[in-house]
Parts: sequence; structure tokens; C-alpha cells
Amino acid sequence: MDWRDFARQMASMARNLLAESGLEPTLEEITESAVRLVPGCDAAGILVLEDGRARSLAPTDQVVVDSDRIQDRLREGPCFDVARPELDERVFRIPDFTAPAERWPAYVPEARGLGLGSMMGFLLYTREEELGALNMYSRKPGVFTEDSETAGWLLASHAAVAFSTALTGAQLREALATRHMIGEAMGILMGRHHVTEERAFELLRTQSQRTNTKLRDVARRVCETGAAEP
Repeated sequence: MDWRDFARQMASMARNLLAESGLEPTLEEITESAVRLVPGCDAAGILVLEDGRARSLAPTDQVVVDSDRIQDRLREGPCFDVARPELDERVFRIPDFTAPAERWPAYVPEARGLGLGSMMGFLLYTREEELGALNMYSRKPGVFTEDSETAGWLLASHAAVAFSTALTGAQLREALATRHMIGEAMGILMGRHHVTEERAFELLRTQSQRTNTKLRDVARRVCETGAAEP
């Protein structure tokens, strides 16, 4: 592997990640870079666990989604495990899907049926948080070497920082949008009911609790319908 060329491409990827303005484009740049930069990588994706269920982000190929769905259904698999922070695994590699599987005995045969030959996965983490798993797939067995693993680990380190930064930005934008929406809904209720700001917020909160609906969704309904009642 030409590490000088790899370093040059990694620097270009870092600049591209810095230039991205949203979470989805950032994740797409990460997975596309994995295919482009890591030798033997045919497809890549990011798996995150939300309420214990697997979710595929920025897959470059349908096989990534199919693999994640199998692991979610079986509740086992390398990507599934590495995304579980309680297991404290940060890197894994399945060199050959055609070999007997001592670990993940249910997942490996089904993954083989998808046409996969080998795979690697890396925990995306920063000092403060664990974000999910960056997973790389090859349709050929025995493709991923120690050099491939090193390249993947370096890419994942950059990716984790970019993911965390983009996620923080997305959360901030969502919080600001929610705050604006709640304020707009309160204004509608204040005008319709001739009540104070405190009373308008209380109406929203009471409806949220009574219907077990998030406050922002109650506010959105008021804004969209202009209804006098939340």
C-alpha cells in the first residue's frame, strides 16, 4: 500500500468533511471515502443503535442495508456488537465468510448468502461519546489485510470527529427550530385565548402530557392548523 498517496487522500477527505454543512452529507462523504480509500472495500455504511434497534446510515450499496437488517433480526453480528458500547469492542475483522464461523454462527451464513466475502468494522468514538460503527465490506474473501485495517482505523478516527461535530450542529439547529416553533404556537394561543405567555406554554405542556406527544409535535400541529386548541 502506498501510504504517501493514502495520506494525501486522507488530507483531501478531511478538507471535504470540514466543508460539509449537514449531517447527511458528512456521513455520505465518510462512507464514500471508505470505498475510495481502503483497498478491497466494495461497500460501506454506518450502523447506529437506536433503542436497541439497528439503523443504517449513508450506505453505499444495498448489501450494507441487508447485512444490517440480518444482524438486527438475529440480534447478533460484528457491526451490531461493535455499535454496542457495553461490549467495549473497537475493531473487528472477518477475513473469510466461507470459513467456519466460531463467532456469530447465525449471521455469517446469511451474510455469505448476500455475496459477501469479508468485512471490517470500526467503532466511531470520541473522548466524550460513542456514535456507532463504520463498516466496510468486500465481495471477495481474504481481501482485508493488516494494512487495510490500519487504513480503516485512520479513516474512522477522522470520521468520528466529523460525525460528532455534524451531529452537534444538527442537534443545535433542531433545538433552535423547535424553540422557534414553540414560540410561534404560544403566540397563536395567546392571541386566540387572550392569555399570558406562561398560560399559553402551560396549555401546550398539558396537551403534550395528556396525549403522550412530544412538545414540539404539539406545537407543530398548532402552527400548521392555526387551531385555538393545542
